Amino acid sequence: MTELTFDCLPPRALRYAASPTLAFPLRITELTGTRVHAVALRVQLRIEPQRRRYSPDEAELLEHLFGDQSRWGETLKPFQFATVSAVVPSFGGSTEFGLDVPCSYDLEVAAGKYFHGLADGVVPLVLLFSGTVFGKSESGFRIEQVPWHTQAECRMPVAVWDELMALYFPQETWIKLHRHTVDALLRFKARRAIPTWDAAMQQLLEHAEAPS
Repeated sequence: MTELTFDCLPPRALRYAASPTLAFPLRITELTGTRVHAVALRVQLRIEPQRRRYSPDEAELLEHLFGDQSRWGETLKPFQFATVSAVVPSFGGSTEFGLDVPCSYDLEVAAGKYFHGLADGVVPLVLLFSGTVFGKSESGFRIEQVPWHTQAECRMPVAVWDELMALYFPQETWIKLHRHTVDALLRFKARRAIPTWDAAMQQLLEHAEAPS
């Protein structure tokens, strides 16, 4: 039987993908000396926020995700970042394989809120592996399952996420608004001949903060 171990090498931002994508290089090792024909791999990436400390500014931004800081002992729990599938080609001994993970900057999802709230340091991640291993045996073809307990830890620098977002959304973020709100903002922009959405929001904020 094959016995696989996985190590996650430092991730990086892909510069020329069709959409924001992080590359997680994996080192896969087969410990018994059996050659692997292919692996149909499924990987769940999970954020473990309880495994790092947060500055006061970070904690303030993360309250809308985890609630009041007095409750973080209960609410700071692991949550899913992404699930991806890939096919690892044939190898013997060990190989390095690039796992591409599409990303979103949607601030309505937990991962987007979490990344947006971090100023520096690392994102504690765990990669959970499952899937099917294909190989050859003396009697013919062999199929085995990747054990469910197989995993690897990764401490992704926050700077890697910031670099990725800067490549695809330079100095911008994305928020979801109701259609009626967008229509009202369009009318507001048109009445005042405001050229951009950002300028419209700035005017609204200035008006809201102006003393009455």
